[in-house]
Amino acid sequence: MHGKVLLIPGSAEITNQKISMKNITVVGAGTMGNGIAHVFALKGFRVHLIDASEAALEKAMQTIEKNLQRQVSKGIINEVEKQETLQRIFTFFNIAEGVQQADLVIEAATENSEIKKSIFKQLDENAHPDCILATNTSSISITQLANVTNRPNKVIGMHFMNPVPVMKLVEVINGKETSEATTNTIVELTKLLDKIPCVVKDAPGFIANRILMPMINEAIHAFAEGISDAATIDQIMKLGMAHPMGPLQLADYIGLDVCKNILDIMNTGFNNEKYAPCPLLVNMVAQGKLGVKTGEGFYKY
Repeated sequence: MHGKVLLIPGSAEITNQKISMKNITVVGAGTMGNGIAHVFALKGFRVHLIDASEAALEKAMQTIEKNLQRQVSKGIINEVEKQETLQRIFTFFNIAEGVQQADLVIEAATENSEIKKSIFKQLDENAHPDCILATNTSSISITQLANVTNRPNKVIGMHFMNPVPVMKLVEVINGKETSEATTNTIVELTKLLDKIPCVVKDAPGFIANRILMPMINEAIHAFAEGISDAATIDQIMKLGMAHPMGPLQLADYIGLDVCKNILDIMNTGFNNEKYAPCPLLVNMVAQGKLGVKTGEGFYKY
């Protein structure tokens, strides 16, 4: 339903004392993008999901429907809510058409600063001047993205955790010029999604990945040095630290290429070699062993 306008059952303007929004655009239909679209549509927002790939959009809608059905089977929502949620999501191939009515745009494209800057330039040119531009980046500078726009006070980070429909945390990241009004709006909006906003300043890796990625990297070093096998390293962290998933398995699920990219960004941003990706991680990425998405990482899938 690319660009079609339909009557949306159960849709209403989402309001509280501090915000009034009803139209959300998500750029990027991958794992994070379709998860973000899912949670907003479920809460009554009209969602425009944009991706240049028709296959990606079709897969995203299939994933959203599957995840909604999982929520039905668990008694979290009912069948009517599922169908109404799906009818609030509209798919688009291009940014200009997809952002016309947006109150908020959330960019969830590939974790590459040049790609994101290009998208933010297009968003700034096509979105309404009052529209807030957010990014789901896990490590790239919010300030750098804001600098390519004419609205740096309305640019902010909204770093959702995977899987988006399940995880409660949203890391809210202020750029250098992000206004207090923008921050407050995103904090209140996050609460409306039944998620918990944690506000941090702009720095490489922010907080979540600044702590998580060195831990994963250290686990890879221990594995590379032959101190123990992958399953044992993961078991130690699960049993000893109460982590639901070990660091090597988690790296496989995140994507080893994504882990390497984040470590590279922190290594460069802090100019500190302690963030340099382990040589084994670099080699595995070069070999195309990226984890779950390629069928092999530290484990085979």
